[in-house]
Amino acid sequence: MTDDDADERLSGPERQRFLLEAARQHGRVRVTQAAKSLAVTPETVRKDLAALQEDGLIVRVHGGGLPVETLAYEPGVTVRTEWAAEKERIGRAALEEIPTGGVIFIEAGSTTARFAELIPADLPVTVVTNSLPIALQLTSRSTAATVVILGGRVRALTLGSVDALAIRNLQDLYVDVAFLGTNGLTVDRGLTTPDIAEAETKRAALNCSNRRVLLADHSKVGKVSFCRYGELGDIDLLITDTALSAHQADELGSVIGQVVRV
Repeated sequence: MTDDDADERLSGPERQRFLLEAARQHGRVRVTQAAKSLAVTPETVRKDLAALQEDGLIVRVHGGGLPVETLAYEPGVTVRTEWAAEKERIGRAALEEIPTGGVIFIEAGSTTARFAELIPADLPVTVVTNSLPIALQLTSRSTAATVVILGGRVRALTLGSVDALAIRNLQDLYVDVAFLGTNGLTVDRGLTTPDIAEAETKRAALNCSNRRVLLADHSKVGKVSFCRYGELGDIDLLITDTALSAHQADELGSVIGQVVRV
C-alpha cells in the first residue's frame, strides 16, 4: 500500500457516515459490498456498524445493517404490487399444501391474497381468515369452501382484523395448515412485522396450527421490522422464489423445516 493509498482512506466517523448514507439510500448496507467500496476488511465494517447500532442509527442484521427509520414502514396491502410474478408462482406452489376437506388459515397480506385467489372454486375446504378481501373474494366465487372470518379491529393498511377479539377467536380454533406472510425474516432475528397488534395476531396464528407454511418472496429475506413475533424454527415450509440464492436457501433451511424456491 502506498502513502497516497493510506492518505485516501477514510477515518472511522467518515466510514460510518458513508455506511449510514448507503443504508438510507438503498434500504440496507451489506458488509461485503461496503468493505470493497471502502477498501477495508469486513471486520472493520462490522465494527463500524456496531458503533452505528450503539448510536441508535443502524440495526444489525445478518450480513449487514438496516437504517432504523425503515423498520416501522409498512405499505398498504392495496399498493403492494411488486414481485407480482413471483407471488403468482408462490401461490400456485402453495396450493399443493391444502388438505382436501381440511381446515386452513390464510393470513392477511398480498402474497397470501394471491394464493387465496388461486384456490379452485370447487375445492372442499374450510378457510379461516382475518382478511376482509380474502373472505369476500372466496365467498363470492367458491362453490365448495366454507369461509370463517375472525372478528376484531380492522387495520386500514392490511385490511386484516387484529387485537383481542381476533386473538381470542384464534386461541379457540385449531387448523390443519396456516398459510402465513411476513414483513421480514432473518436467521438471527426471526419473523418480524412493523405493528404490535399485527404481531400478536400472527403469534396466535402460529400457535393454533398443526403445520405452518410461510409464503414470502425473496425481498422479505434479510429484512428486520419493529416487532418480533416468531422464530424461523416455527415454520415447517417456506415457499419463496428463485431470486433467493441457493446459499440463502441453505442457510434458511438449516432452521426452517423445508425451503422451496419456485
